[in-house]
Amino acid sequence: MFKNIIMYRIDTAWTSTATQVEDSLQAGRFVECGASQEKSFGWIEPRGVANGPLLEAVAGQWIIKLMVETRALPASVVNRKAQERVAQIEASTGRKPGKKETRDLKDDIRLELLPMAFTKQSSSLIWIDREARMLVIDAASQARADEVVTLLVQALPGFAAALINTQTSPAAAMAEWLLSQEAPAGFSVDRECELKAADESKAVVRYARHRLDTEEVQQHVREGKMPTRLAMTWAERVSFMLTEGLQLKKLAFLDGVFETAAKNKDDNFDADVAIATGELQKLLPDVLEALSGEMPVD
Repeated sequence: MFKNIIMYRIDTAWTSTATQVEDSLQAGRFVECGASQEKSFGWIEPRGVANGPLLEAVAGQWIIKLMVETRALPASVVNRKAQERVAQIEASTGRKPGKKETRDLKDDIRLELLPMAFTKQSSSLIWIDREARMLVIDAASQARADEVVTLLVQALPGFAAALINTQTSPAAAMAEWLLSQEAPAGFSVDRECELKAADESKAVVRYARHRLDTEEVQQHVREGKMPTRLAMTWAERVSFMLTEGLQLKKLAFLDGVFETAAKNKDDNFDADVAIATGELQKLLPDVLEALSGEMPVD
């Protein structure tokens, strides 16, 4: 259900009810890109049922989903067409268009080509744990997660959330775990990591399907290469890649976690949400604790 995790802490002043959130989201339902529109975004049904609720409440947890659609119009295509137009103008008038006229040509060409461009859709799952004041966004990049937060702020009156930072940086903690060959309580270090030099060389060393409890790995760390990502497993139930930016990537629930959901074929969505959020409600605090806890918010 979740593949990537970026965590935010929700401001205590925000106290909207599920009904109020649902009403607010309705005004921003997703609509596909128009013929001359490059990008469109909006809220869609998390359960996947047309015209259904935009907020699903399962076991006290709120699930929302954002859809983003973009038209793929490569700049190289626009530039090539513009060069052809410039060449035609030169051939017919004997003059070369200036910079402003060329820019205007590109804008015209973009509008002409947009209706023929293919569209690409991507969605982001959003989990709100009101009791813990935690906002979790399934996004592969910080930029996408920040975009989701901005849209939530615009859609929900009084909503505010701040990115979670920890007392110990993930990079420093991962370096210590590799040097000591000892993972924090409840976790194990797996067989994948990336180390990057902080000096001007920007040297990168990557290990995949490789033991990390070796003198070679320790030597890289001692020489100043800091971990930017490290594969870990929590409680033999969830595996993930911890990054230097406190993102959890490649999240995977291990064998046995979803056995209950598999038996209940009629209501997989509710079961999946309840099980996934239940596991993450235990995992995420443990991740923060392993990094010495949260940095106080001013």
